[in-house]
Amino acid sequence: MPEITVMNPPLKFVNNSIEDYAIQTTYDPAKNEGSIVYNLSLVKTEDLEFAISVLKDAHKTGLSVSGRVRFLEPGEKISSFTIPPGNTGICTMCSITFDGILIRHGIPIRPIGGGIVEIENRTPVRFTHIILYENTTIDPLQVLMSQKTTSVTDVMRKGSGNILANIREFHMEAESLVGQVLDELSGTGFSPVLDVGMPNVPLLGVPVSPQFIGIAAIGGTNPLAAIREGGRWVQVQAMKGLMDVSEMEEIRDY
Repeated sequence: MPEITVMNPPLKFVNNSIEDYAIQTTYDPAKNEGSIVYNLSLVKTEDLEFAISVLKDAHKTGLSVSGRVRFLEPGEKISSFTIPPGNTGICTMCSITFDGILIRHGIPIRPIGGGIVEIENRTPVRFTHIILYENTTIDPLQVLMSQKTTSVTDVMRKGSGNILANIREFHMEAESLVGQVLDELSGTGFSPVLDVGMPNVPLLGVPVSPQFIGIAAIGGTNPLAAIREGGRWVQVQAMKGLMDVSEMEEIRDY
């Protein structure tokens, strides 16, 4: 009897997942229409009021990608996942949505990695930790958040501390196109960009490829890190899936 060979599926690294989601993103911030990439987090329902206050503060201080959120009650399903009893689900916009916007404008991007950025007087200084997307199957920000390496609350209150961020690069020939996209995002309520570099120059201490420019974005899970810093239980699933932005509401309306 011939041997049966079982083929296991290859590991999928985070950079591949980012590219897959970015290509499927159709979000137009100016019209507030289309699909976005979302993160799904769980908090205890008894902590929901506290979580909402933190989400509002994070948005006001520019530490969230967007003020748009969706809350899910216990027993509600999303992407085949059911919210457990005693928990409330919180969907927030993932900064990978920004990669999708760049791609839709004809700007190819290369995801580099996610990490911790030191902030001083509300100005990004450098990445203190970074995990390269091509070397991990787990979202770096999810890993770093679980290690309690953030001080998002300090940045919100005092302007200095450590936040979650990620970085990608684009070819220098697309610099003017990227500038146009950033101008278009102004005033839309979608503000993921933390810093933009120069050609061939490291951004916040992270090297870029020759003839490329780095662009860093605020991590979409920063508000959840702040909730955890407040002593509340939080569970995060980064890049959970795609959602039409019409299913979300502004946090200020809660």
